[in-house]
Amino acid sequence: MKRRNVIKGLALFPLAAGTITRESVLAASPGSGLRQSFTVPLTKAESITTESSFMAETNIFRSIGVEPIINCRGAYTIIGGSLELPPVREAMEAASQNFVQYDELAEGIGQRLADLTKSEWGMVSSGCAAGMKHVTAACVTGGSPEKLIRIPNLTGFEKNEVIIPLYSRNTYDHSIRNIGVTIIHVSTPEELERAINPRTAMIYVNAVNGSFTGQAFSLEVIAGIAKPKKVPVLIDAAAENLTIPSVHLERGADVVAYSGGKAMRGPQCAGLLLGNKEILMSAWQASSPHHGPGRDNKVGREEMIGMMAAVETWIRRDHEAEYKSWLSRLDVIAKKALTVQGVKTNVTNPTELSNKHPTLWISWDPAKLHVSAYEVAEEISSTKPRVAIGSRDESNGDTTIDIVSSHMKEGEDVIVANRIYEILSRKRSPRTEAMTAPASNLTGKWDVDVRYFNSTVKHNFTLQQDGNWINGTHKGDFDLRDINGTIEGNQIKLSSVLRLPGDQITFYFSGTLNGNSITGDIHMGEYRTATFTASKSTDKPARKKVLVPKGPPLAT
Repeated sequence: MKRRNVIKGLALFPLAAGTITRESVLAASPGSGLRQSFTVPLTKAESITTESSFMAETNIFRSIGVEPIINCRGAYTIIGGSLELPPVREAMEAASQNFVQYDELAEGIGQRLADLTKSEWGMVSSGCAAGMKHVTAACVTGGSPEKLIRIPNLTGFEKNEVIIPLYSRNTYDHSIRNIGVTIIHVSTPEELERAINPRTAMIYVNAVNGSFTGQAFSLEVIAGIAKPKKVPVLIDAAAENLTIPSVHLERGADVVAYSGGKAMRGPQCAGLLLGNKEILMSAWQASSPHHGPGRDNKVGREEMIGMMAAVETWIRRDHEAEYKSWLSRLDVIAKKALTVQGVKTNVTNPTELSNKHPTLWISWDPAKLHVSAYEVAEEISSTKPRVAIGSRDESNGDTTIDIVSSHMKEGEDVIVANRIYEILSRKRSPRTEAMTAPASNLTGKWDVDVRYFNSTVKHNFTLQQDGNWINGTHKGDFDLRDINGTIEGNQIKLSSVLRLPGDQITFYFSGTLNGNSITGDIHMGEYRTATFTASKSTDKPARKKVLVPKGPPLAT
């Protein structure tokens, strides 16, 4: 199908009609580890954010009681990914003005993306993970709709296995498992050779260290084994910068998947797939608007055109100037933090394609400032204006917060600098290490009722207490794992971690002891919260003598 003129016309959106400038607030200071300040180019659509403008009650989120955030973490989906660029928003608005036949649109965009990225074909999905799901469906079905509508029941399918190097397991490979395939783990080229068989639908690789060129089990090694056996390779490069042509396709992958709402600053709910046209045509067949297992991953004409515009814009963006502007923002924050006695800063610059942005690290001795990085991160994220930052403890005893500026708006660096300075410079009393004596001894077995949003399940604790310290085991819905924590007075805090290949769930229990009962809340990170009630078991352990045989059995 020939590309539509409207598609070619949309490719001509200007990056910016003009620019305005902003000088760095402070000059670079010795020891900051940052470059000298300079003029930062802005598009017309941008304006400098101030604390008063950020806190304006007219903010759309505040109208529903939700407090917005200054993003110093990076392109995390949980806080919105990235901010769409003006040309992307313009393209999406233009696409919203007309109806279009989606298969025709997909073919027009597929060819345009191929031309732009020097790939065989392109496809827009409703996010990177959805794209991975559609590619898996394509490799399982071979484009047969009779097979497609049977997913995830793969009974009778010739292809029903996906091979994943163990280093590639991650939380996002749920999108692959959703198709119903059997996952086969391999750790070496030899294991891969043995694992490939007629049931192998594809190989999935995550673009992490183990896949890098020169590694023993790199993408090149995997592709070299897979291609003679005609097994397609999908690589997940969600958070990477787009390379043209894609380095991963050049290294042997058949399809590469990117997130649209990260480095490319396209629609947050869009993904970009590049590579083998036959596979991507089947992947499009497996996605919405077509009925089947991908209908729940709908991508609209606005996101499709917006993603194409993001690729157009990516090619014309001044990436070097952008990187310098990110450093300039970190410069403002670092110099302000360095005015607090005892604070140190340094900046790290990435060498790989994923999350390719500089990071500012601010560290101090918590024994001198009487505050930890965790406490700073908690305060700055929960009080206004809210700021999302990272935190960690160093092996040398320092505590550190980390700041990413690539997704901040102009002027937000000043707000962040002032907030961090205010918290770190605040006078605090020295910490006391003494812990309140425990109100009781929790040693024993506990029956635990966990109340989720719409169900109650039975868990169990087996606890051993040593003064204020507690350890033991936590039996969840299916698995047994270690649990540990503290009791101070009648206040109890416990944590356990469920670890599975590609997945991890941390349970933070915070409860109050009342006799032989504990009630409280469970914080589960991205899985939100639950409540619990634990009752100490009164069952007595069985007492039975053990009779040891004197010799081998005389009967079975």
